[in-house]
Amino acid sequence: MNGEKGILFTQGNEACVRGALYAGLRFFAGYPITPSTEVAELLSEELPHVGGRFIQMEDEISSLCAVCAASVAGDKAMTATSGPGFSLMQEALGYAIMGEIPCVVTSVQRGGPSTGLPTKVAQGDVNQARWGVHGDHAIIVLTASSVQDVFAMTVEGFNMAETYRTPVILLFDEVVGHMRERLEMPEPGELPVVERLRTSVKAGVNYYPYLPREDGRLPMSDFGGSHRYNVTGLYHDIWGFPTEQPEAVNKLLYHLVDKIESKATEIARWKEYFLDDAQQVFVSYGSSARSALHLVHTLRGKGIRAGLLELQTLWPFPSELVRERTEKARTVYVVEMNMGHMAAQVRQNVKSPDRVFLVNRVDGQLITPTDISRVMRVIEGRGF
Repeated sequence: MNGEKGILFTQGNEACVRGALYAGLRFFAGYPITPSTEVAELLSEELPHVGGRFIQMEDEISSLCAVCAASVAGDKAMTATSGPGFSLMQEALGYAIMGEIPCVVTSVQRGGPSTGLPTKVAQGDVNQARWGVHGDHAIIVLTASSVQDVFAMTVEGFNMAETYRTPVILLFDEVVGHMRERLEMPEPGELPVVERLRTSVKAGVNYYPYLPREDGRLPMSDFGGSHRYNVTGLYHDIWGFPTEQPEAVNKLLYHLVDKIESKATEIARWKEYFLDDAQQVFVSYGSSARSALHLVHTLRGKGIRAGLLELQTLWPFPSELVRERTEKARTVYVVEMNMGHMAAQVRQNVKSPDRVFLVNRVDGQLITPTDISRVMRVIEGRGF
């Protein structure tokens, strides 16, 4: 699979695997769970062919812990899960944030809470991806609506993990993970791949693992290699050793948040359709955006000026982008399969929140263009 070229007919979970290998993945630890299991299954076959390692762990907690260890030891590392497993990973995710450990967590969403609907589609983990870890923090969360974009966002996820030295969450959904469609494999070098930034400090010379350069980036040294240093989930100094000094705690927390939130514009990824003259703007993501786009084409065919803003970066929330693209809209419809996670964010970031309406479906079935159209009729006072 690695280095395979041409046009393929494949599912989203396999596109994630191919994107990870393209980005340089060399370590995976995970525990099988529907609807993400294909990611682990395929990587168990493919990683040995590129000199990588695959480990099936005893649970999701140990999976992300192993990924953290592999990353600080020098490998690009990843795990894959779904809602219940993602819940178990939150402690290790917080450790990765505090330790500034680059890694990727793929979560293919299903119905919840608890065991929920294991084989059905949902988008109910959007707020968990942002706020599941306790304490103040920032996180990067990417998503996709097509097999091709799953590949691209997976590569982007690894690149951002290395650039910002942070865990990145790829938050797909069951429909995107399991649907099959065309995937055009890029040539090696066609898409940019960010490699690990390693320190130039020689062995025997003091190395400060948590002392940012002028550009804010932190060069890494492979753990167990030339330098000795500490990695902890506690607040720490520039050597990585625990500290409770108020000045150091304050400085570190602002660094952890600002290195991501201050780059929200650079991190933002999106697609837009017919927004130049749109009076009715749909904001959506994942498989929901496919239905919204279908309806947009139908409405445009009837002379109704509709457009779509498809978000691919969910967190940090692209406030400026959403505000600009909805500024001229008469009505904004947020289409998602949850109780309004993104709708709340859109309302907070537009000039007229009373013009923002949630269009949702939460019964385990894919929201359809007809579903969206029916809700629009009610909102517009035209009946059901």
